[in-house]
Amino acid sequence: MGRLSGAAAIAGIGATEFSKNSGRSELRLAAEAVQSALADAGLTASDVDGLVSFTMDTNAEIAVARAVGIPELTYFSRIHYGGGAACSTVQQAAMAVATGVADVVVAYRAFNERSGLRFGQVNSAVANQENSSGTDNAFSYPHGLSTPAAFVAMVAQRYLHEYGATSEDFGRIAVVDRKHAATNPAAFFHGKPITLADHQQSRYIAEPLHLLDCCQESDGGVAIVVVSAERARDLRQRPAVISAAASGSGVDQFIMTSYYRDELAALPEMGVVGRQLWEQSGLAPGDMDAAILYDHFTPYTLLQLEELGFCGRGEAKDFVREPGALEVGGRLPLNTHGGQLGEAYIHGMNGIAEAVRQLRGTSVNQVPGAQRVVVTAGTGVPTSGLVLTAA
Repeated sequence: MGRLSGAAAIAGIGATEFSKNSGRSELRLAAEAVQSALADAGLTASDVDGLVSFTMDTNAEIAVARAVGIPELTYFSRIHYGGGAACSTVQQAAMAVATGVADVVVAYRAFNERSGLRFGQVNSAVANQENSSGTDNAFSYPHGLSTPAAFVAMVAQRYLHEYGATSEDFGRIAVVDRKHAATNPAAFFHGKPITLADHQQSRYIAEPLHLLDCCQESDGGVAIVVVSAERARDLRQRPAVISAAASGSGVDQFIMTSYYRDELAALPEMGVVGRQLWEQSGLAPGDMDAAILYDHFTPYTLLQLEELGFCGRGEAKDFVREPGALEVGGRLPLNTHGGQLGEAYIHGMNGIAEAVRQLRGTSVNQVPGAQRVVVTAGTGVPTSGLVLTAA
């Protein structure tokens, strides 16, 4: 076990409402989420001395500090690679707390990703960046691979060919996410479950991906308060102990276009993360009471089940076909908040918050006696993950 394991805990979670048009600035969303998380933990802005976010967040740490009333910062950090940063922000916060660099670190992510800049649309600017990422993208954008759905479709098509999975197997992820979202009042798709037939009849976005294989575009913000495990015991909420926190990049890694590897239908970056999670925590896939797997596109959820060791290569189709396997009471309850397909797409941060609720016993789709939950961040890019356990 690494020294990081068990040294820090999540003591507070907070969020704005999730919508398609927030009607307010991204800075205000960030400030509201941070204030909500601090109130949840029973802390105030003056207690905070660290802030962590994504490089893609438009809200500078100092701007959030001013907006919330945080007086001084001894630590601030940003993580690259879009949704892959989600669990890394908590890892950074945990490392800062564990080493004494800061006492109370808040990780945040806020955006108007539906009413403002939409990640799912073609954005030629990413291929025109004057950096190495722009050079990488210049190999794919001119050929029509210019949206995340198109990037993923290449891998998904190969996965279907390689392992005999079907579009319906992808659809089973969407159906279970929407089932969980339907009973979650905070979810955008509250009260709106879907059937496998609905999934199959939804229009293609980039074959083999249907519309219902693709996550939402959302407005909103989420924040997470990290303190030492010792301090967390004295705060308002039952702590979610960070038993493992890992980041990882695979061989020949690109941003959602890692097409030059020997095996196209895989996500080795998640394998890198998974090996660290199990080693740090001393736990195994079979010990998990629930899984919050990043579901920007349904095929990558199946691949994550394999990379994390819940089943063998090519066996996720059999895993998800088992009746009720991914529901509460099943083999591995999945995305009990509804995931990014059903609740909201807040770059994976809302999934971390759901894992905390499961360990507190306050989820709207509560897994009885949940003690251990694995959480992952965006895949197809350098990624990250957590194992959270009940105190």
